[in-house]
Amino acid sequence: MTNTRVALLQLRTPNTQAAALEQVTPLIRKAAAGGAKLVMTPEGSNILLRDRDKLLAALVEAEDDPFVQGVQRLAVEFKVPVLIGSALVRRKEGGFANRSLMIGADGAVQARYDKIHMFDVDLPTGEKHRESTIYAAGDRAATVQTPFGLLGLTICYDMRFPALYRALAKAGAMAIAVPAAFTRPTGEAHWEILLRARAIETGSYILAPAQGGQHVDGRATWGHSMVVGPWGEVVAAFDHDKPGVLFAEIDPETAAKARAAIPVLSNARSFAEP
Repeated sequence: MTNTRVALLQLRTPNTQAAALEQVTPLIRKAAAGGAKLVMTPEGSNILLRDRDKLLAALVEAEDDPFVQGVQRLAVEFKVPVLIGSALVRRKEGGFANRSLMIGADGAVQARYDKIHMFDVDLPTGEKHRESTIYAAGDRAATVQTPFGLLGLTICYDMRFPALYRALAKAGAMAIAVPAAFTRPTGEAHWEILLRARAIETGSYILAPAQGGQHVDGRATWGHSMVVGPWGEVVAAFDHDKPGVLFAEIDPETAAKARAAIPVLSNARSFAEP
């Protein structure tokens, strides 16, 4: 299989779906013009709004979301699949989800993944986050076929839980998506280290499109979107938090060679916990 060009979009998502679509449209156009065979967006691509009541009032089911519908049209127009790293949506069965959606070049939804691990923390800076009070946690890992092979789906805080990445790699994923909206303190301290660790542990490409900068709702996100190779090397990265398009080449053979050189997926053993 030949190398595949991918494009990671770094966004600064505003507080309405219409404004979010307006921001992402020229970036998808640029990615397609640059030869990308897969475009990826970060976590919360459709809306970011700190006011809980206003946010929940704005959320709709994925098929009715103006941002999701717009991306489906763009995928068809530019003939390129787009992974919406996550959209914040209303669930059919009630409640809300932080959900990845793979949109095919035909505009159809090919795969869905609901974020499993909820970001419930009190940061040293005084910031508090309670995702579980808004979103229902997913309970199933997911993969999807792409032009370069099988892609594992995760979202942001998932990256701190290696067992999920190992499961995706053992299921055949040669690359794993990590769309994110990292806070600045944790981004500066842990972003690159965790991404490189997940790549090394699984012999996988790690594709991490990020939110970046000062948002309309007042939050600040780290940016620094990054692609890490299966040996832990940084293949491509932004050194800033501004919106943009990050291109990288994905070679499935590189992942296969890394896994053959250090076969951690097959060498692992079960053990009794202390």
